[in-house]
Amino acid sequence: MDFETPCFVVDCDQLRQNAATLRAIKEQANCRVLLALKGFAMWGAFPLIREALDGCCASGVHEARLAHETFGGEVHAYSPAFSDADLQVLPNWCHHITFNSLAQWARYRALGLHRTPNGPALGLRINPECSTAACALYDPCAPGSRLGVRAETLRGQSLEGLTGLHFHTLCEQNADALALTLDAVEERFGDWLPDMEWINFGGGHHITRADYDRERLVDLVRTFAQRYNVQVYLEPGEAVALEAGILVTRVLDVIDNDEPAAILDVSCTAHMPDVLEMPYRPRVYRGADWLHGIACRDEHQRGAEPGAKPFTYQLGGVSCLAGDVIGSYSFADPLTPGDMLVFEDMAHYTMVKTTTFNGVRHPHLALLEPAAGTVNVIRRFGYEDFKSRLS
Repeated sequence: MDFETPCFVVDCDQLRQNAATLRAIKEQANCRVLLALKGFAMWGAFPLIREALDGCCASGVHEARLAHETFGGEVHAYSPAFSDADLQVLPNWCHHITFNSLAQWARYRALGLHRTPNGPALGLRINPECSTAACALYDPCAPGSRLGVRAETLRGQSLEGLTGLHFHTLCEQNADALALTLDAVEERFGDWLPDMEWINFGGGHHITRADYDRERLVDLVRTFAQRYNVQVYLEPGEAVALEAGILVTRVLDVIDNDEPAAILDVSCTAHMPDVLEMPYRPRVYRGADWLHGIACRDEHQRGAEPGAKPFTYQLGGVSCLAGDVIGSYSFADPLTPGDMLVFEDMAHYTMVKTTTFNGVRHPHLALLEPAAGTVNVIRRFGYEDFKSRLS
């Protein structure tokens, strides 16, 4: 197959399916659903999903501007801290701005920005002190967390001018984890909830996963919204692009030291950093059948645990970092230079974290229409992209 690698390829059908699921949730639960740009920001794919969602949530100025320019709808912004320069421009794009502390809210008032006619709704992030995330790296409620205000800090404080609260405690979790969090929110922040107009339940809801309890999510949202007469927001990032993207690579060389190793034209540390940070083990598929979607991929061609199939290889990146290793996988047939390997579920929290470390070329970006088996490369990267980042 004549296909230039490495390349991130997004499956248009899967993206549409995820968007349809999220649209159904917001209609059944009478809530609003935002795309979390920190999880998926491939704006060339926004036309496929924007009609199903209500807008975007941003983690800072650049994401807010991108949402305003390329997505439309509502734009919400939250950051652990905003600079004065940030606060001066965010009202140009944002419908909601959420602060991480009372001091940041006071800073906004000191700048006089809250007096802007038709300005954004203002909120405060809270910490319900309810840890449900399995990975400590992604636990906003861990002891000593800098994210959100605890209930004890709010006692005796005026929240006049703030119209909503925001919490974000989940990571790749089901509705049962949200239920635990809502219990903690009501227990600790129940005194302030009746005064709010909106509540943002944050992200981390794996809504589009096959085993996700969507009926329970709808019930939790509707019950909470009716109890406190508030507008509820959800802001999934991963769920929008779950199973919708792959990273297509090729084998450059095969060497045999302590164990056979295949060197790929991609870098784990530069292009799949969560594999090292979480850590997690991505699924690998061998061959070109990815062109017709997930359902068409032959299980015989999938990489397996070391030793499960006859030929085991350590899959390594092309950078000079010694630890640039994706993991060891076994295959039914030997790997040879030129073979195509596909890493699955690589759209969310992957493209947004990539770098050009070591001068390794950034993967191109493409859209796949599975029914036709066509790939449209919408962005190519080269030397100038590497050079322009450094000076």
